[in-house]
Amino acid sequence: MAKKLTSREQDYSQWYNEIVQGADLAENSGVRGCMVIKPYGYAIWEKMQAELDRMFKATGHVNAYFPLFIPKSYLSKEAAHVEGFAKECAVVTHYRLKNAEDGSGVVVDPTAKLEEELIVRPTSETIIWDTYRKWIQSYRDLPILVNQWANVVRWEMRTRLFLRTAEFLWQEGHTAHATKKEAVEETEQMINIYAEFAKNFMAMPVVQGLKSESERFAGAEETYCIEALMQDGKALQAGTSHFLGQNFAKAFDVKFATKEGKQEYVWATSWGVSTRLMGALIMTHSDDHGLVLPPKLAPFQVVIVPIYKGEEQLDAVSEVANKVKKALEAKRISVKFDNRDTHKPGWKFAEYELKGVPLRLALGARDLENGTIEVARRDTLEKETYQIADIENKVEHLLENIQDNLYNKALTFREEKTYKADSKEEFIKLIEQGGFVYAHWDGTAETEELIKKETKATIRCIPLGVKMEDGVCLFTGKSSDKRVLFAKAY
Repeated sequence: MAKKLTSREQDYSQWYNEIVQGADLAENSGVRGCMVIKPYGYAIWEKMQAELDRMFKATGHVNAYFPLFIPKSYLSKEAAHVEGFAKECAVVTHYRLKNAEDGSGVVVDPTAKLEEELIVRPTSETIIWDTYRKWIQSYRDLPILVNQWANVVRWEMRTRLFLRTAEFLWQEGHTAHATKKEAVEETEQMINIYAEFAKNFMAMPVVQGLKSESERFAGAEETYCIEALMQDGKALQAGTSHFLGQNFAKAFDVKFATKEGKQEYVWATSWGVSTRLMGALIMTHSDDHGLVLPPKLAPFQVVIVPIYKGEEQLDAVSEVANKVKKALEAKRISVKFDNRDTHKPGWKFAEYELKGVPLRLALGARDLENGTIEVARRDTLEKETYQIADIENKVEHLLENIQDNLYNKALTFREEKTYKADSKEEFIKLIEQGGFVYAHWDGTAETEELIKKETKATIRCIPLGVKMEDGVCLFTGKSSDKRVLFAKAY
């Protein structure tokens, strides 16, 4: 715990990696590009999962599970979809191993070739819409509001823990509707849920918007997204919701009988967030001392560290500490009492600072005499002494304050790093220094690609509710009726 972190200013990428590993969130595995999510990191993901799952179910969605393997022919049915994912697919070609005849180890048995190769799930639209064909005959079978918690594989060449790995965890919603209006409303509802979750639980402000045509999900007619700004001035796409039109229904021949008895294709959506949110959480709030967690997502919100000399003092401190723990838990506050005798209090303080525990309570023999307890906030690193008698109410208030403070701090940072550019030179300069840049664009994919090539910036989104404003594209001089949001991105 003694090793000092590389500072964000010195090397942001190294700082990020040191937090992920030092805070016991994840580590690289023996499989190229894959990660091991450690218990502390997984506990944060479980909190995210639980809250999102509750929000999904509150809007009528139910969970199901579909196969990990997808027949290659399924992926080929939707042309844009296969083109979008082809380069990232892992393919299963054989089903058995055998010992090499020369004794050199295990080899694939060439006689055990699959009749049809299987794709390891990069996303599940195809297998799900093949299934929906069997589930849907009539308007009475609609809507289908299904979500799946699963792992997916996208064979990325350059990987970073949580942000981009060959295998990652996510949820993917797949819904089927009788009308276009219903499907569009579902798409918008889900991006609103993601934005609400980001704000209220992750304490992370996001911009909601539509992706440009070239940035849309493969096979979608429209992609809605939430975009967050990280502390290095780069954007991170934190969630997407796709209006799929009737593309997958037509590819898999999913029709239903309307009330009037006509046969029509079903309308579809899909939406998802992944363990990439872990990377967003780290980079939104953490500092040069380590991880900073919003209380609503912390595995434990409070840690109590006893300070003592000898068994007698430990027993006395422990008795009071356990009473404090019980009082806090009665308020539904999660607490860890760290009474390990293998580490000194200073070591524990450093550990919980690195792990981002929102509040640390220190209790010693002198505190027992005075009826007090020391409270340290992780977000501001401030310490204060409170009366034990009212500590549960103080802690409850402090946790709410920390949650709000983290959001407001992140929002202030984003506002300070959000700009408008009115010339090409200004745009290039602003993009180079990092942040969100609102600028006019002529609406063509060619110009979008030119900007990306010259500046490495991409259109993060066309913000929802953006006001119409006459202007000219900074790169071509052609007319434009609104500004769109640009940034370099993860």
